[in-house]
Amino acid sequence: MSSSNLKEISWHRARFAALAAGVSLCFIGAPMALAENASPPLNRNAAAASAITPLPSFGPLVKKVMPAVVNIRVTERSPQVAEEMQGNGENDQSGPGNGPNFPPSPFGQFLHRFFGQQGPGFGGPMPQQHIEMALGSGFIIDPSGYIVTNNHVVKNGKKITVVFQDGSRHPAKLIGTDPKTDLALLKITADHPLPYVSWGNSNAAQVGDWVVAVGNPFGLGGTVSSGIISARGRDIHAGPYDDFLQLDASINRGNSGGPTFNLEGQVIGINTAIYSPNGGSVGIGFAIPSSLAQPVIAQLREHGKVERGWLGVQIQTVTPDLAKGLGLAKPEGALVADVTAGGPAAKVGIKQGDVILTYEGHDLAKMRDLPLEVADTPIGHKVPLKVWRDGHDVTLEPTIAEMPAHPQRVAENGNGGAASAMGLKLAPLTANLRHELHVEKDVKGVVVMQVAPNSPLASLGVERGDVVEAINRHPVGTPEQAAHQLDQVAHEKGNNRSVLLLLNRHGVNQYVAMTVQAGNG
Repeated sequence: MSSSNLKEISWHRARFAALAAGVSLCFIGAPMALAENASPPLNRNAAAASAITPLPSFGPLVKKVMPAVVNIRVTERSPQVAEEMQGNGENDQSGPGNGPNFPPSPFGQFLHRFFGQQGPGFGGPMPQQHIEMALGSGFIIDPSGYIVTNNHVVKNGKKITVVFQDGSRHPAKLIGTDPKTDLALLKITADHPLPYVSWGNSNAAQVGDWVVAVGNPFGLGGTVSSGIISARGRDIHAGPYDDFLQLDASINRGNSGGPTFNLEGQVIGINTAIYSPNGGSVGIGFAIPSSLAQPVIAQLREHGKVERGWLGVQIQTVTPDLAKGLGLAKPEGALVADVTAGGPAAKVGIKQGDVILTYEGHDLAKMRDLPLEVADTPIGHKVPLKVWRDGHDVTLEPTIAEMPAHPQRVAENGNGGAASAMGLKLAPLTANLRHELHVEKDVKGVVVMQVAPNSPLASLGVERGDVVEAINRHPVGTPEQAAHQLDQVAHEKGNNRSVLLLLNRHGVNQYVAMTVQAGNG
């Protein structure tokens, strides 16, 4: 090809590229021109400044707090000894607001308390006398050597060792634990003042605030991750005082007991559990807020245990169906599912089926507001309650007592032939069935022996082995009485027939309710 032809081709290519660029600029620029004509001009200097504002560096914060965050190594008792400890009441969760064992946590098997374990057989069954090494995290709150961590990290500990960021190790003494909030306090001895961190105010933290989590994931040592507060006040059914901060900072096995910091370097949470299908971080973690943890740790330091106010009731959430069955205008308050004999509530006449609407003048928007309020009430203090009973308000004034180590549950009582109604096959509560179902001797009711697949009550979760104690607030002592009550509901006219059951499952009471639609009787 001649030199002149090459020059001509190059000229045409350059001209085409210039035209293409001009067309592109027209398409991109046209909407911008329209936007400028349609609205006042922007403050370009402000927009430019906003666009180049850098994200905060966590470096100074981490440098400040990292020396006070420690790794915790726990040589655990054998599984047999640990099981015996759990069976002696150490983890008794009874108390105000401790819900029945059903329904389960909304996260089911995906909710993990995330401390790591090392040793032979990790991930599988262990020999009966095998000693394991558990890994967790903690943080120093006082230069004299007090350290906060989770109860589930140290509860089976035979030997506890605190490891600092520089690798130095110190044996730790367990000062006290509180299984109900999953908190523990340790103490180490050193010949010099130790670095420490201070508590922050978790009540001032907002959804969307930056947080920094520090801990010992997978035994790797001091590890930092950042994120935001995703939600507040989460109830994950881990205990009676659930009020977790939800975080999206990456936290994993071994982070248990480690701190969550605000941007001032103050502890606003203690990392405790994660939601995870695989045991690893998926961006949903839960931290005990400092507003709940700080007073608990103060009591552990002073007394070695936690003293709480106690009302002596077992409560549950008021669902829309329960509200309708109880005659409430809206689902609110705390429904009393059981009352402890001789407790403060029983002494002033609080009954099963009452709904506690206010506590010392405070509306109870959610069921779990009550146990938090009661726990913080001074022992011996009289508290006015507004209670909903049989369609009207009642005011009662119990005197709050100290929560006993093992609160006794009570329920009402009876016996009876066999009968069927609404898809349930019912039988008397005999001595043999009591023993088989672990039902206390003073529980009165009838046993569900079978639930038909098409029973409208199957959707409530009624199961074989449940004891039906009352139907629509009427106690039942025989299968015939229960069947008669259910048949009355089934043959009522109208589309909104309501049934309210008081069930006892393995010694734990719970109300369930539903609206029976026409054709389901």
